[in-house]
Amino acid sequence: MAKNKPVVTEYRNYYLPPSFPVFMLTGDHWRISDVISPRLHFHNCLEIGICHADDGFMTFYGHKTPFREGDVTVVPRNVPHTTYSAEGKASLWSYLMIDPKDLFRDMLPATWRNYDLLSYGFKDFKYILNREQYPNVYQLAMMIIDEMKAQRSGYQLVVRGLLFSLYVEIYRIESEETPDSFGRNASAPPYPTGIMPALDYIENNYMQQFSIGDLAEMCHWSPTHFRRIFHEMMGISPLDYLNNTRIMKSCTLLCGSSKSILEISGLVGFQSVSSYNRHFSEIMQVSPREYRKHSAEENEFAENLSVLQYSGWMYPE
Repeated sequence: MAKNKPVVTEYRNYYLPPSFPVFMLTGDHWRISDVISPRLHFHNCLEIGICHADDGFMTFYGHKTPFREGDVTVVPRNVPHTTYSAEGKASLWSYLMIDPKDLFRDMLPATWRNYDLLSYGFKDFKYILNREQYPNVYQLAMMIIDEMKAQRSGYQLVVRGLLFSLYVEIYRIESEETPDSFGRNASAPPYPTGIMPALDYIENNYMQQFSIGDLAEMCHWSPTHFRRIFHEMMGISPLDYLNNTRIMKSCTLLCGSSKSILEISGLVGFQSVSSYNRHFSEIMQVSPREYRKHSAEENEFAENLSVLQYSGWMYPE
């Protein structure tokens, strides 16, 4: 009997500026075709989508779920999925990519630990929220899209407030759907993609010291097999991904604190400031000192530095 071909899963990394960790994909060209992609994809951030026209399907963990005009989709970080329109249609979308931890750093109660929402999904795979059942979610999402498009004076403050309200609405929906597991140490279902435990561990423990062997053990693989699978899926080695994560986290501290570069290098997990400076310059194309100086002078500078900004899904398939 012939073996089934493994599903290819693609990682899409969006660089979200620390000063305003929100990125929008929108416009008339954002139409999703009716061709089913042969691969799933997942992001490094929370994705909120708004379907403006037509209908189709999304696939999560092998489950096909229909969507229609007016639906708002909520896809947590590291959840493999794909979207395609109904036959003969081309659904129109807008997408918001956000980092809740940085965006709501001083706004959420300390008891709300799970910033990224459940990484293994809502009850009954409720990633898709329809307009009739959740009108507040739809209205808030549309207000955010309008503000992001118009960019009137103070729009970032308005968008942050609206996104906070939207996030709370989603938090309520999720906690009501899964009261026994949300925000607690409940056991999660098995991860759909083998490297997910390592990705989650890096996101939550990047400031600590651990080995590639430790990450491989979390995924129940040998270090050699883990490195190979990780590179096939992510396009970079586990160590490079870890260093990229540390550098991205350090950008927030450079922009939002008065801590020294030496302090920041240690806080994000580098064992020497020279190693930190070298990796920062390689990834961001400037030194940490230059990044901090220019970011203070002009936020736009920070938004256009990293090559990682362009490794996400910038155009519809």
